[in-house]
Amino acid sequence: MQTFYNVAMGLGLAVAVVFSLLVFATGKGDAMSGGSGTVRTTFKGKSNFDDIMAKYTLGLGIGFMVLMLIIDVIGNNLPKLK
Repeated sequence: MQTFYNVAMGLGLAVAVVFSLLVFATGKGDAMSGGSGTVRTTFKGKSNFDDIMAKYTLGLGIGFMVLMLIIDVIGNNLPKLK
């Protein structure tokens, strides 16, 4: 159980780093200034770089949350050190 916990922690750290880099690299910087984002005028347009990065960001965010929940459950069930 301890080995699985350590592997999950390493994977969680890797996902957190990649997620953070992706958010910082693709951030527009106008979220707090009230600027409007781009508006897509076609119903089904070709997916561009922003759409792909948004999907990756969403997937990494959900994966990070799930990993942290798994780590919490495993960590609470490990024997406590005295």
